Amino acid sequence: MRIRRKRRIVRCLRKSRELTQVQNNTARIRPGDVLLVSTFRNEQIRLPWFLRYYRDLGVDHFLFVDNDSTDGTLRYLEGMEDVSVWHTKASYKRATYGVDWMNYLKRSYAHGHWTLVVDPDEFFIYPFCDTRPIQALTDWLDNSSIRSFSAMLIDVYPKGRIDEQPYRAGQDPLEIANWFDSGNYSIKKNPTYGNLWIQGGPRSRIFFADRPKKAPALNKVPLVKWNKRYCYVSSTHALLPRGLNQVYEEWGGEKASGALLHTKFLDTFTAKAEEELSRREHYSGSAEYIAYAEKLREQPELWCKWSEKYINWRQLEILGLMSKGNWA
Repeated sequence: MRIRRKRRIVRCLRKSRELTQVQNNTARIRPGDVLLVSTFRNEQIRLPWFLRYYRDLGVDHFLFVDNDSTDGTLRYLEGMEDVSVWHTKASYKRATYGVDWMNYLKRSYAHGHWTLVVDPDEFFIYPFCDTRPIQALTDWLDNSSIRSFSAMLIDVYPKGRIDEQPYRAGQDPLEIANWFDSGNYSIKKNPTYGNLWIQGGPRSRIFFADRPKKAPALNKVPLVKWNKRYCYVSSTHALLPRGLNQVYEEWGGEKASGALLHTKFLDTFTAKAEEELSRREHYSGSAEYIAYAEKLREQPELWCKWSEKYINWRQLEILGLMSKGNWA
């Protein structure tokens, strides 16, 4: 595992040559700042709410990789003092689906900082997030000698067709997509990295009903007190050293955990799925997007009679999808 980790670090240093600095405000990063790292393509419509949400949560600085967007993303981010941006035209797939680029940015700028890694359609929820900023969580994690914090990905979706309500820039996507599956999840332990592997939810129920084991993974470890010796190996599903994946109790009890509300299923998704299908830059020959495109042509509704309407983090804790553990 040490050799594998060193190879990942060497790989990210090599892949850093693909990045061109567009806007570097990292000199503004102060000790103790919470950072957010993300890579994206053509997500300008989502960025106004995304930035507002995470600024309100307490994120101090954003490190973005723009994978050759054509929708005006770079112009939109220009001049934002808490945003640093790198651009690349290189293959997302050959950069381990963006992991290599983000590992490089974290190694270069995030050492010693609590760092959140999310996509523009993911919104981080943690215990007491409605009353406490993210620094309250990271302070408690520091005092508890915890280096990593997990969050289950929860797909949210509208009631009715996903293209029925148009999404507009700056809008809270939860105004449209606010239903989720409260059950229908499977969990097992990955023997290689020691992380949990969670599958299920509407993507398994609708898009992978005939092959649920191929459904996307929902387990993530998005918040880490970063060290330049660390690296992600598979999106934010698994890290090295392996101890960072130990975000659960094996012998009873619960560790604190959060959730990522995944707002993929808006009216913008059909066009996004078709684009990614043609680019073939995603995992396993874009098998996930092939499944999306096939079903979306039938205009499916993800809502069903067992769907639950999202209220707040306490609801997710009651349902067993996240936990406050011993954080009071």
